Amino acid sequence: MNDDLIRHLGPLASLAGVWEGDKGDDVAPSDDRGTERNKFRERLTFDPFGPTMNHEQTLYGLRYSTVAWRLGEDAPFHEETGYWLWDGTAKQVLRCFIVPRGVTVLAGGTVEPDAKTFQLAAEAGTDTYGICSNKFLDREFKTVRYELTITVHGHESFSYKEDTQLRIKGQNDIFHHTDANTVKRIK
Repeated sequence: MNDDLIRHLGPLASLAGVWEGDKGDDVAPSDDRGTERNKFRERLTFDPFGPTMNHEQTLYGLRYSTVAWRLGEDAPFHEETGYWLWDGTAKQVLRCFIVPRGVTVLAGGTVEPDAKTFQLAAEAGTDTYGICSNKFLDREFKTVRYELTITVHGHESFSYKEDTQLRIKGQNDIFHHTDANTVKRIK
């Protein structure tokens, strides 16, 4: 990897590479709109790029993709693709991604350049760091908030915890669709 490019990634520099983990835990809405729990394995790929210029703003980032499989199954049950971006001047980490169910998220947060743990969030209905869904999901499983915590455990491992908060049609309480895993660098 290009060391000069990596040094511009701030707290994202540790994520560059290819990662795998098989200790994933997913709590999601079941087909009957109850709760199901899935153990999973996944592969994450982060490729550095930059700079990207928005007039006075300079961003460096990681192109990324994630694929997850329930343990013991060959077909993926989750995929996503997008970008992680670092605005060093504003100390902002941004994660913009799309899930092929018709959901896009732009999450962000203020992060120190050398942070080993950081949080990002997005909320429906906001002009910045927001969530957009297709009409079916907006009506039946509206994502109202997304929260993510990343913890880097040195050069060879990191973990994450996600909480995608859903308003499910016909239910009063917010459903917390959670995902967590610890992954190890494979390249």
